[in-house]
Amino acid sequence: MNALVGTAAPGEFGGDVSHLNLHKTFCIPHGGGGPGVGPVCVVEDLVPFLPGHGAGGVAGKVGAVSAAPLGNAAVLPISWMYIRMMGADGLKHATEAAILAANYISARLADAYPTLYASVSVNGKPGHVAHECILDLRHFKETCGVMAEDVAKRLMDYGFHAPTLSFPVPNTLMVEPTESETLQELDRFIGAMLAIRAEIAQVEQGAWPQDNNPLKHAPHTAATVVDATWDRPYPRELGAFPLATLKANKYWPTVGRVDNVYGDRNLFCSCVPVAELADA
Repeated sequence: MNALVGTAAPGEFGGDVSHLNLHKTFCIPHGGGGPGVGPVCVVEDLVPFLPGHGAGGVAGKVGAVSAAPLGNAAVLPISWMYIRMMGADGLKHATEAAILAANYISARLADAYPTLYASVSVNGKPGHVAHECILDLRHFKETCGVMAEDVAKRLMDYGFHAPTLSFPVPNTLMVEPTESETLQELDRFIGAMLAIRAEIAQVEQGAWPQDNNPLKHAPHTAATVVDATWDRPYPRELGAFPLATLKANKYWPTVGRVDNVYGDRNLFCSCVPVAELADA
């Protein structure tokens, strides 16, 4: 909804059912899987099939599907207060700022990372996006073995939590800058992504091995950088401070690279052995 509020009316799109999640656009956090709360709107013909709630005093032929008939009472007032304080003009400005920020990033990074699903301009070049841009990193797998995950990990060395990884397209980064990011912060992110592209070029050109370079070893912890052993083909300083500005304001990752999917693909039990229970 960051691309629609104040500029479009979903009720006029022609859909029979619309579910509006309140996260992000209406001031509700998205992390941790929720809270996924928000209204479900239907056309008049479907009203008789909406769930009711006997204990909550909501009429309906279908039984309750939620413990609370009106949703999450701890969350909904936050969105209501946000809408009231922003007002119609403020909400529309937030949408316009979010769209502008996404297109700014897409345009600045176009030569380094193509944007997927952008509109096509009259001259055939990539055009505009809505409130997010999907940066395509898939071709690096063939040219130098670098994956979107490597870029995401390397962004930590530059002081960034990575954008959405491999969704909705595998091996891409989906960037949603939102209306809250300043131009300075957008430029800082763009500078980091361009610097990482230059590092990828070093791997493509053979200056660094495909399995031994700053991206594959990212993120670099303080313990790794000051360790007596350093057998990597790039300087310690490049691993820790890829940009000079980071020397004045550096976030140090506390944990190095972890295989994100190993635990999902290799299930194991940490339960106490049955034999020990028998002895007890």
